[in-house]
Amino acid sequence: MTSDVDYLRIATEEAFAPPELVRLWQSMLADGTCISLTCPGTQVLDRDRAVAMARLANDQLAEACRRHPDRFSGLTAVAPQDPEEAAREIERGAAELGLVGVIINSHTQGEYTDDPKFWPIFEAAQALDTPIYLHPNTPPRNMIGPMLEAGLDSAIYGFAVETGLHLLRIITAGVFDRFPRLRIVAGHLGEALPYRLDFMHAATVKAGRYESMKPIGRKPSEYLRSNVWVTTSGMPWAPAIMFCREVLGPDRVMYAMDYPYEYVPEEVTMQDQLPLDAAAKKAFFQDIAEQVFGLSVSRSPQPAGGVR
Repeated sequence: MTSDVDYLRIATEEAFAPPELVRLWQSMLADGTCISLTCPGTQVLDRDRAVAMARLANDQLAEACRRHPDRFSGLTAVAPQDPEEAAREIERGAAELGLVGVIINSHTQGEYTDDPKFWPIFEAAQALDTPIYLHPNTPPRNMIGPMLEAGLDSAIYGFAVETGLHLLRIITAGVFDRFPRLRIVAGHLGEALPYRLDFMHAATVKAGRYESMKPIGRKPSEYLRSNVWVTTSGMPWAPAIMFCREVLGPDRVMYAMDYPYEYVPEEVTMQDQLPLDAAAKKAFFQDIAEQVFGLSVSRSPQPAGGVR
């Protein structure tokens, strides 16, 4: 597939896994571009193996980025099982390895990062001004049952429900009030969150039915427009893309493919044909990703289909 467009297509949710980690996953099963560590990452492992595997994955990814600086940038994998160590790994990824963000594959064995025990991760990301990509995970045991019996537990529905829940928990727990400069990127056009939030959130807080639901500084939609960016990974549908641009703002929506899980050239063509002028299209494919992930060196436009 070739093209003469005058913008780069920087795909921002593309995945890999070290063979060592794949073997670990396989053993667990037997027992019972920006590129990032694929789901479930290290988050299904025990603490010590998770920490070691995060470091190994980051070293391998950094080496690939060094070998192909015109093609790849990478996100730091962490082991939330040890939040303090995860914060140190974020610092190592940024300072030593040249990685441009953080990847968290949603929940960690059923626990979510709105719990303050995980907040050293947010503190480190804010201090380093490095974005966190909140990637889907399989719903935890206490959520997955009705989805699993209907075959709806994975990308067709369950991933979006689980990750949207996680992001909304972060918002309603006041994480962005505590860390106002924290930046989070969510794939799949925000996992269905850019919809009906503000009224029902206010009503729930007012009703006082839930101890966990406290007032926060702003409306949920305002945090989405100030602290959250979304990508088009797995959502190559013009009406949904244009809706998110209208609701969140055109500077909040950027291109992604979701390689290797979804890699269809026709989807790139469709997004090339979005009803945007030249400047808006360049921002959508290139400029926003460069800004959010700090990709300071613009490269020459290349044919579609490449993974960055």
